[in-house]
Amino acid sequence: MSSDYSYDSEGTYYPFFIFTLSTIVTLPLTYSLLKPSQDPEALAPRIQTSYKPEHADLVQAQRAAHKRRQRKLKRAVVALLGWATMAGMLYLIITTQRTEAKLWNPYDILGISDSATEKQIKSHYKKLSVKFHPDKIRPDPAKNETAEMLNDKWVDLTKAYQALTDEDVRNNWIQFGHPDGKQGFSIGIALPTFIVSDGNGKYVVLVYALLLGVLLPYYVGSWWYGTQRMTKDGVQVESANSLFREYSEAIDEGDLITALSTGKEFRSVLKGDKAESGLSKIESRILADGEVTAYAGGLAVKDKEKLEDLEGGVRRKVLALLWAYLGRVELDEPALNSAKYMVAPIAQSLCRSFTAISLAYGNTTPLLSSYYTSQRLIQALPPKASPLFQLPHFTPAVAKAIEGDSKTHATVQEFMDLPDSQRRHVAVGNGLLSEEQYKTAVSVARQLPYFRVAKAFFKVTGERFIIPGSLVTFVVKGRFVPPGSTDVPEIDELDLEDVDPAEDDLDAMLGRKKMVKDADGNMVKEDNKPIAPPLAFAPYYSRDYSPKWHVFLSDSKQGKMAVPPFTFATFDKPIFTPEGKPTYHMQTLKAQFAAPPQAGKYTFVMHAVCDSYVGFDTNMEVTLSVEDASKAAQMTAEDEISEPEEDSLAGQMNALKGGSVPTTKPKKRKEESDSDEESGTDEEESDTSDTNTDTEDES
Repeated sequence: MSSDYSYDSEGTYYPFFIFTLSTIVTLPLTYSLLKPSQDPEALAPRIQTSYKPEHADLVQAQRAAHKRRQRKLKRAVVALLGWATMAGMLYLIITTQRTEAKLWNPYDILGISDSATEKQIKSHYKKLSVKFHPDKIRPDPAKNETAEMLNDKWVDLTKAYQALTDEDVRNNWIQFGHPDGKQGFSIGIALPTFIVSDGNGKYVVLVYALLLGVLLPYYVGSWWYGTQRMTKDGVQVESANSLFREYSEAIDEGDLITALSTGKEFRSVLKGDKAESGLSKIESRILADGEVTAYAGGLAVKDKEKLEDLEGGVRRKVLALLWAYLGRVELDEPALNSAKYMVAPIAQSLCRSFTAISLAYGNTTPLLSSYYTSQRLIQALPPKASPLFQLPHFTPAVAKAIEGDSKTHATVQEFMDLPDSQRRHVAVGNGLLSEEQYKTAVSVARQLPYFRVAKAFFKVTGERFIIPGSLVTFVVKGRFVPPGSTDVPEIDELDLEDVDPAEDDLDAMLGRKKMVKDADGNMVKEDNKPIAPPLAFAPYYSRDYSPKWHVFLSDSKQGKMAVPPFTFATFDKPIFTPEGKPTYHMQTLKAQFAAPPQAGKYTFVMHAVCDSYVGFDTNMEVTLSVEDASKAAQMTAEDEISEPEEDSLAGQMNALKGGSVPTTKPKKRKEESDSDEESGTDEEESDTSDTNTDTEDES
């Protein structure tokens, strides 16, 4: 037996090889392109309005460009090339199979069934010998037959007959697939002959050198360098280091805006002569006299000094563009206006990185400054501007007419809480809003997702009391009540309770299921589908952005975080109906942390901050009561002491004496009730421990 290695000169093998490789790459790539997007920005609903600000075309163009980059055109081109390659290889496979010789099979050669008996085989062979024996058949010129072809056919028929009737020949066919026994075999290499033909070897070596010596190291190095130069927040490490150096415990929003201009990401936007072109014009516009603030760009005096202290270059222009964006300053040049809207999303990503730095230090002021700066960047508002500018068509004149001589700015909620007639009186008129503009502003305000906290408390799942070191769940109950909402239903007290799942209910414990009320008010279990809030109404921000709410606890005396922020981007119940009406469903936000190591009462300030809207935040005091473990055990044991039950002997004796027989759960002792009122600990029927807190009145 001999082995023969041959290259695929007939194109028999390499199409299969290339088709397989193309499939391995193309199918996953195609799936990644076609699968439904899971990004909140792609799935979330939108606030319905026809309002378009000035330069809406520039903002929309940048949003469209960002979406195109997210689709990753290069991946789509590679996928198309992959499908084209697969189609070409499939065509070659089909064509090759039509011309490729079939495997030797005696049954097929004789033209009989695999189930034919030996008698049937002999009978059939006799008929074929009469027809195809070389002595009894002559070549047909019309069919281009020759004597040699007829003789070969008879040899094949004879071998096939012997393979099925002669014992030795048949064993050879069964064992080795050939009537003559073991044969030499050929190993086909799935490469066309031209690749290794004389004279082409140097080109093959060159291709391998490019692939293994240039392209592979380049892509591996690019991937490694990319992972090393970027933080998990998606900003360059160099930018994060610059923000780290700018950090201070007393940093405010203006200081943070200046710090954000240090980001190295801006260099890709302001390349070459763009770094300084138009800088003097931008600065003259933002430093002009403003209607609301001292300067048109919304800068404070210290911010102006920081700008002027910078040397010319990318950073100074970026800072000037940021203030032009926040102050909504007109720059009169399409290129400058486009750059103004382009720097805001970059600054927003850097602001998230600064938030992570603030969390590491644990100081409350820098953390809040990062959240407030995020609000201002998304809404295009300078630090001291009125929250009313978030509404469409609002100008400084309109805001001044509404706020009057007040030293504090009015929020959107306060404006919308006014009776409609009073709102029209102060906002509509000559030099103010037109009737159509007023309707647009009110329509948008009534769609903004304002989260109104109804109750906040602490609990330990399955326990009546909180003891040192236990895993505490901080529960926040609230509803989305858009500004200006009317006929808001009263809060159902049962909605404020947090019922623990059963110990064997794994779906509920893992969050796959949730308990809700049906039409009859009964608690039923359904799938827990996260509900995304509407995309932020941010007409000047050149990205689609899904609002997020950050909830954390702080120690107001020390200015430190007590419990780090928990971020909520989705909720457990619908916020709006398909028609756009608010549902007023009670939402539940939960955060877990370890209880303090010592018993006592701990008072915190709860911050619930929305990163997309100015003035939509909630601050309130909450008190955590931690009981000593021995005292909690004693109180639990006393609670278990009850009067005799009705079906017990003691219960029947008590009834004969004229005593009452309890048919429900034992009553709580008056002394314990008084103690609970003093400590702020409320017992629920779910047999869990929680601590009530003072909450703001929803009205």
